[in-house]
This record gives sequence, structure tokens and C-alpha cells, in this order.
Amino acid sequence: MFARIRALIDRLHDVQEVNSLSDRDLADLGMTRDQVLDFLRMPRDINDRVTAMGAIFGLPETELKRDHGLWVEILSTCGHCADRGACARLLAKGDQAQPTEATFCGNREAFADLATYAA
Repeated sequence: MFARIRALIDRLHDVQEVNSLSDRDLADLGMTRDQVLDFLRMPRDINDRVTAMGAIFGLPETELKRDHGLWVEILSTCGHCADRGACARLLAKGDQAQPTEATFCGNREAFADLATYAA
């Protein structure tokens, strides 16, 4: 119970920090205030999930992050995904996972497009 209360307090502190950011700070981040607040509500493993799924498509993390706007969009799509179970099962396959198995993934087209350009 204490851990949940501590997490709530931490989250409230994070929201206060985001709300204190100036428009210039947000512009430097390349995100809107709503986007940053949305990211605060996402599961903490989003970055790891996206980079692992990108790897299934043959994409190194540097390629995924090359276009900041697209990176934010991919993270947001992943953060709102309702298929975390299917994602976890595919990611658990590690090197055996294939892009064709990611039919549930809302980012599969973006990953496939990036893989085409990266090749």
C-alpha cells in the first residue's frame, strides 16, 4: 500500500514539474505539454518495448530515434496499446521473433517503413 501512495506522490510531483515548464522548455523538448503529461501516464517500459520491437524489424535504436517526431509518435502509439500481452509474448521470443508475427502492433507499418529506408 505504501508503494502505491509513494508512486502517486511521485506522479503528482512529476505533473507539477511538467506544468512549470515554459513554452520554450517544451519547444526544446519538441513536445507539447499534453504530450509530456501523456507520457507520464504511460507504463515505464515503453522505451524498452519500442526498441525491442524495432529490433525484431531489424532496426537499431539509433535508427528509431533518428526522426524525433516519428519517435514520439511511435512511443505514443505503444503507450496506448491494448495488446501489451501479445507484445510481451512476442518480445519474449527474443531472436526467434519475426516481424510477420507482429500483426497486433500499431507501429508495425512505421517499423516496416523504417526498415525499408534503413536497408
